Formats: sequence, C-alpha cells, structure tokens
Amino acid sequence: MSLRMALLALLSSGPMTGYDVGKQFSASVGHVWHAPDSQIYPEMRKLHGEGLLSAKPVPWGSRGATKTQYALTSAGENALREWQDQPFQYVRDRDPARLKAAYFEWASPGAAARQLRAHIAHHEEQRLQALRVIEELQERTQPTLARRLNGYPEQEWDRIVRFKVFAYEGQVANADKEIAWALRGLEILQDLGE
Repeated sequence: MSLRMALLALLSSGPMTGYDVGKQFSASVGHVWHAPDSQIYPEMRKLHGEGLLSAKPVPWGSRGATKTQYALTSAGENALREWQDQPFQYVRDRDPARLKAAYFEWASPGAAARQLRAHIAHHEEQRLQALRVIEELQERTQPTLARRLNGYPEQEWDRIVRFKVFAYEGQVANADKEIAWALRGLEILQDLGE
C-alpha cells in the first residue's frame, strides 16, 4: 500500500479539506499506514495534478478566506478499485527488533531484557489501541466510518464495518504475536542466567 492509496481510500468516505484529511488520517487509516502531514499535503496535490482528486475552494473563517476541499474523481475511484483488484505485492521486511535480537550477545547486562520489555509495552499499547478502534467500528461511532456509512445504502453497512474490523483484528493478532515473541526472548535470557 502506498500513501496515495491510503489517501484515496480515506477520501472515498466523502470530500474533505486538507486539514480534515490530516485530522481524519491519523484517526482512521493512520492506524494501518503512518504518514506525517509533511507527506500528506504534497501527495494530495500530486493526486489532484494526476486527475485522481478534484479540488475546489470552500469558505474558511469570516474574512473571505478559503481552503481547498478535495474529492475523489471517477479516475480516483477507478484507481482505488484497480488497486483493490490487484494482488498484494509483498516486499522484504526491515525488522529492527529481530535484527537487534540476533545480536543480543553484544548487549550490556540487562539491556536485552529492557529492550524486550519495551517491545512488550509498545505492542500492548498497539493492541489496546486496535481494540478501541474495533469497539468504535462495531458501535459505528468511529467518525470516518460514520461519514462513510452516510454515503452508502444501509444494506451495505455490515459489509463495510466487518472489513474494517477484520483489518484491526489483524493488528491485534500481530500485537499478540510480538508480545509472545518478546516473552520467549525473556525466557531465553532467564535460561542463560541473565
């Protein structure tokens, strides 16, 4: 997945200003694809330049100022569908945790255990965050989802919600796997007397 597809997917819920995209990105698709605002705005301008997004000025504030509102064009919708119809392209992982673990023999006493405990704490927080999002999705209170559902017939809502929940269940499963891996590392350290 690329940032451009994440943006097209987000904007498929309806038109948004750049500010709204930045805000909604971190509250929705940002849970599965991280990007800072410094990457989001230029990519939206590129998508507009390629005809995948339309852009129009909308009033902002009381002094006649405007800001740009973006929406998917039919070409943007087609790009999103084409992306969905293509098989996922796997890339080789860069896994800093596994790289470090492979060379824990170089760590000073206690450092490996601290790193593994930090890994556990990080993934426990990721797990809790994903569970919170799942709850919001199931209750249909997640703002981007609520916006998206308003644009679809009610008979499609269950399908939309279930796929979103499925994605976050994958995050929970990944966090569980990472926690179990780090706990195994702590067991190894204990077996080695560290």
